Amino acid sequence: MRITLSIVFGLLFLTSDIARAQGDKDVKPVKVGLWNQRAPVGDGKFQEIEVWVTVHHAKKPNGAAIVICPGGGYGGLVTGAEGHGIAQWLNRHGIAGVVLEYRMPKGRSMVPLLDAQRAIRTVRANTKAWNIDANRVGIMGFSAGGHLASTAGTHFDAGSATAVDLVERQSCRPDFMVLVYPVITMGAKGHGGSRNNLLGKDADAKLVEMFSNEKQVNAKTPPAFLAHAKDDGPVPPENSRMFYDALRNHKVPADYLELPSGGHGLNGYKGPMWDAWQTRSLTWLAEMKFVPKP
Repeated sequence: MRITLSIVFGLLFLTSDIARAQGDKDVKPVKVGLWNQRAPVGDGKFQEIEVWVTVHHAKKPNGAAIVICPGGGYGGLVTGAEGHGIAQWLNRHGIAGVVLEYRMPKGRSMVPLLDAQRAIRTVRANTKAWNIDANRVGIMGFSAGGHLASTAGTHFDAGSATAVDLVERQSCRPDFMVLVYPVITMGAKGHGGSRNNLLGKDADAKLVEMFSNEKQVNAKTPPAFLAHAKDDGPVPPENSRMFYDALRNHKVPADYLELPSGGHGLNGYKGPMWDAWQTRSLTWLAEMKFVPKP
């Protein structure tokens, strides 16, 4: 269902420390390394660097978890309002929030996607210890982080059953996506800065098409909720519209909330427009049975 509002109111496995934390009154976030200091960059090459997720466990978990991809134009990370703040909001609704500090591509186009896929696999590898349902692991992204989230939702695999690394045996397909003022296309309607940082200034046409996610949707793409303001200048709402239309054309469940105002960032992450997407996304997640109904 597409909604237009004119007025709106309103280390890889669990350690004993994490296990103890879940029984505490105040559940403290825990940082988990993804790559054991050997992160792939594509083409069989690696770099000696660690990539981190911060796992925010809910006091009263309902079994759902969401990997959170902050925005930043693929040149930085807005980990406050679009990362840890979101995780804390999800926790209040029983959802585990996993904030991903993905690597900046600097022209290495596969690097952020590899990190996002690994984050999803890591959550699934720890579902028992983290009290998470392996069939309710989603991904959420904002702006360029929304592009990364939608890339993870259109480029995935089932894992390798014979992998020595147990994490790599897990599927990296998210069960659902939540995309807030996302960059979707690498074409004319996209965000030039994100495109240049991800693909380089003179990107090959095939690479542009590969990362234009409205062109990568198929029947196996996971369901998605999208929210975008009509007056978003840096990332036009056509990004969300194109992805929503592609999902619907392939009969993938989708919901698009088009907000009347708020621009990019929805008035600085506060106010009625910000509240509206949060309220509607939780309702949609409940309708899709990824979280319990209130």
